[in-house]
Amino acid sequence: MINLKPLVVSALESNQALISLLGGPRIYFMVAPDAEEFPRITYFELNNVDEDYADDDPFFSRVSFQISIWTKDPAQISPIALEVDQSMGNAGFYRTFTTDLFEDDIKVFHKPMRYSIIKEVVS
Repeated sequence: MINLKPLVVSALESNQALISLLGGPRIYFMVAPDAEEFPRITYFELNNVDEDYADDDPFFSRVSFQISIWTKDPAQISPIALEVDQSMGNAGFYRTFTTDLFEDDIKVFHKPMRYSIIKEVVS
């Protein structure tokens, strides 16, 4: 198992166009500290699985993340999503899923975007 959270955060936070669209570095692990701060991004690891074993040791790990965009203004979703996609692609991830949602209970637009990567496990 490898920890790629720092890679994800670095990929997103180093994109100045994304930070500008968010109104600052509003990128949080799982939960934002201020529930009324919009737009914002949350992220979390979905899966982390070892692959391709030899002598009981893995050679690779397949790691998946969900990056979620949260906003009150639906016009902000697409520009932010394009920057997220560029950032994650530049970090070596490939997109596996995305959709547009409206969270009716909290009246917020939500776009979950899922990404995966296969990385060599370095012992």
